[in-house]
Formats: sequence, structure tokens, C-alpha cells
Amino acid sequence: MSLLEVSISLSFFLGLIFLAYVCILVRGFLKAKPERPGDPGALDWHFIIPCRDEQAVIGGTLDYLETTFPEAHLWVIDDASTDGTARIVAGHAERNANVHLLTRRLPDARLGKGAALNHGYREISDHVGDTGARAKTIVAVVDADGRPSPNMLQLCAGPDAFEDETVGAVQVEVRMVNRDVARPLPGKGPLANRFAAMLARMQDIEFRGPISAMQITRRKTGTVNMGGNGQLNRLTALDSIAGEKREPWGNALLEDFELGLRLMLAGWKTAYSRSSWVDQEALWTVQPLVVQRTRWAQGSMQCFRYLPRVWGSPCFSTAGFLEILYFMLRPWVQVIGSVVYVIPLAVFAFNAAAYRDFMQGFLLNGGLLLMFAYAIVGIGEFAIWGWFYRSRCEPGVSRRSALYYGLAVAVYSVLNYVIAWRAFGRFVTGRGSWKKTRRNSELAGAQQPAVAEAVAK
Repeated sequence: MSLLEVSISLSFFLGLIFLAYVCILVRGFLKAKPERPGDPGALDWHFIIPCRDEQAVIGGTLDYLETTFPEAHLWVIDDASTDGTARIVAGHAERNANVHLLTRRLPDARLGKGAALNHGYREISDHVGDTGARAKTIVAVVDADGRPSPNMLQLCAGPDAFEDETVGAVQVEVRMVNRDVARPLPGKGPLANRFAAMLARMQDIEFRGPISAMQITRRKTGTVNMGGNGQLNRLTALDSIAGEKREPWGNALLEDFELGLRLMLAGWKTAYSRSSWVDQEALWTVQPLVVQRTRWAQGSMQCFRYLPRVWGSPCFSTAGFLEILYFMLRPWVQVIGSVVYVIPLAVFAFNAAAYRDFMQGFLLNGGLLLMFAYAIVGIGEFAIWGWFYRSRCEPGVSRRSALYYGLAVAVYSVLNYVIAWRAFGRFVTGRGSWKKTRRNSELAGAQQPAVAEAVAK
């Protein structure tokens, strides 16, 4: 077979697999039912908040958590910050005994989010002690800008979550707090502001649409996994994988996904809550978004080493193994797809320019209809999330906006191929440094009024 024939065959095969996967996601997404609440008073709640230079947001986050969850302990990990983070947290700790400041110093700091979380785990573990309370102690991980929904503890204490003693971890839905900000970039023109607002909206659709659908589907396969923000873990589940070094979190760049895998390999069930959520800040510029997603994709590549253990584990069904396999293969497939999808298009463009009569005949004899159908399917499997976003997430969005959002999702998805190549390059060259995602206020050089207003709501 020629290179062109191989490319066409592979692109068709990969396209069919992705289309089938989207259909499975949509079916689960549309049939999802709300989780049942429980009694949060039956459990002890501890929040870990890893911080590195977070003075712009940590004060507001602590104010929110202290007010919304007064019964919870808040453990702030200051990972060698160079700004006023520690000072702000210390002020809260003086006023509230449930706020704890844990300070990490160089050279034993800035070693990645997993290392900071392990520090928090050890402190909470020592605080709880070797008592029967460990099984009812829940450790939640929230980013420095995180805003968990007020109902999070009720739903995570329910029968679909930690009321079931076999559940070791729960992930809640992630939403973008600044999704409705109309002018996110004060001082810049209307085009830049519209682009930034649309980028924030794309991230909200991504997390509440396909990513949420993925987690809902994982309920059926028993492979719900953890995210970096809004994950809750039973302390005894963390104990079971911590080992002698007392480190439940690993060193992969996708430490949350790695944690979920290790918990499932240890025999724990995992759960997902769509009816409770955590708000976080969406990024308004492409560069930090690419840096963030490159880290995630590379972390997924690093976790590929767990696949033989998943295959041999009795804790995973065949469907569960296939779901994890698909997730782990995605960045690799995107690297391959960026080649096999482009070659047929390049050949078609060349033939259209060099053999105009032949191409005209091809188009008039069904070729145009074939191309139209291919475009409808190729764009539609992304664009549908604009409509589902309106019908299931944001009913206030107009039909016209839902259409625009859907088409924008298709364009936004192209970014995944750039990210996959960057992650692949870093992976094969052995570059595994952990790069913190810079917040919008850091990029602007000061706290932006738009962020402050959105977070305060």
C-alpha cells in the first residue's frame, strides 16, 4: 500500500473509533441522574490547598472555605512562595484554629504538586492519629483559586459516594468561575477581549461537557479518575497506597490520574459527582493553556507504565481496561492523527490545483457530497457539545450562541494536536520538569478586576 492509502485507511479507522466513543459519551451524559445527598456530619473533612506564589487568590479562597465549610480543617501548603502567600495564610490561622499553614523550604520544596500534597497528607495523618477516625476522615484537594459548591460535602457524604465504605475517592465536576466575564482584558481592544472570553467559555464547555461525560461513562466501567482540583480521598485509602515513605501521590506530571490508578489497583472504588462542583479560573490566553495541557498530556504518557498492572489486575473489568487504554493512548494517537489526517488533505489540495478537470469530475460525481458528509460528521462530533452545554449546563445561553460555541469547540480541538506534539517532544527528550500554570493576574502583572469580580460572586 502507498503512503496515501495507509493514511486514508488509518484516518478512517481512527475517525470511526472516535465517533463510536463520542456516541458512548453522549448516551451516558444524557442519561445521568443527580447523586443522592448524605450527612456530612458523619465524616471529618480536611482540605489541602497547595500554594506557590498565590497571594492574588488565596485570601479570598480561605474566606470562602471558612464561611461555607466552617467545620472543615484547611491545610495550606506554602511551597516556598516568594510573595505574600504565607503572610496572608498566617493571618487567617491566627483568627481560626482550623486553618493550618504548612511551610516548605528550598531545596525540599518546588518539587511538584505531588510532593506538596504528600506533605499535607503526612501532617493530616499525624493530626488524626492512629484512631478509628481515619476511616471517616476525608481529604479534599482544592486549588488556591478553588470554590467548591456549597452542596459538595452533602453529596460526597451520600450513598453514591463516601457513605459506601468501599469508595476510596470522589471527583466532583469542574467549572470555570470567569466563564461569563465579557471584558476579561481591560485596556485591550474588543477583538482580544472576545477571543479571551471565548477561550474561557471553551474551557467551561470542555470540563462540563466531554470531560464530565467521560467521568459519567467511567461510572459504568469502574474507572472514574481524579482531577487536580475537586478530588476527595478517604484517609484510609491514601494510607493503603502511601507505603513506608508515606507518599500516596506519585511523581507523574499527571499526579491526580496516577493517584486514581493506584487507588483502583489497591481495590478501592472511585466515584464522580456532577451535581456538586468546584469553580476555578479559566485561562484567557493560549500560551499558559498550552503549557498546562502539555503537562497533562505528558503525564498521561508517563502513566502508560501502569498499563500492564491494570491488565493483570482483578480490580478492572475488560471494559475498564479498554477505557483506561483509550485514555492513555489519546496523546499518542493525536500525534499519529496529525500526520495521517493531513496527508490525504495535502494530496487532495495538490490534485485540485494540478488536475482541475479531473477534480471537477470527481466533485460532480458524488465527491462533493462525500466531502460534505465527512465534514458534517467530523465537525458535528465536536459541535454537539455547544448544544448540550445549553440544554444541560447553561440554559440561559441562546440558540445562536450554542451554535457558535459548538463550532468554536471544533476549532478549539485542533489545539490538542499541538499539545500532543509538545508533550511527545518533552517525553522522548526526558524533560519532566513540573511547570506551574501562571494565573491571569500574574500574566497581567496585577490583580485583574474581572477575575476579582467573578470569584467574589
